[in-house]
Amino acid sequence: MTQRPRSPHEPVPTDTAGIADVPQGASDVDQMENRDLERLIRRIIREETGLTPVTPAEKWRGGEMVLKPGKPGVQEKSWPIDSFFHKVVMLRNRLRTLEQQVNASDLPDDQKVKIQGYLTGCYGSLTSFNVLFADEDDRFVGASQD
Repeated sequence: MTQRPRSPHEPVPTDTAGIADVPQGASDVDQMENRDLERLIRRIIREETGLTPVTPAEKWRGGEMVLKPGKPGVQEKSWPIDSFFHKVVMLRNRLRTLEQQVNASDLPDDQKVKIQGYLTGCYGSLTSFNVLFADEDDRFVGASQD
């Protein structure tokens, strides 16, 4: 079975169905090695693209985010924190991807440094959302105060 090439915007598949067809008659060891290799490749892709699973802090799971307007008579807006958290994580992943693209580009170093400064500022602006993350390593970090 031939597979069509994946577009750059198409997500990396998360299931293993049909990814590595083991030849008929292959030993259990061959099949195990293929599965281990698949898992390793998937883990590397997730880590390098910033697509590792991220969980919200326990206290926020299943919670609700509510915006209460200051103007009388205007209805408040609420939605699940899990949905909001997912959007924050997607933004973080896209910033990381942009950062990788800038670093890998042929731009002159002075322009890379300037863009990195803007990205650092973006991360710094998002540090208020760090309370949502369970793992400190997943949090936003802006410019350090050395």
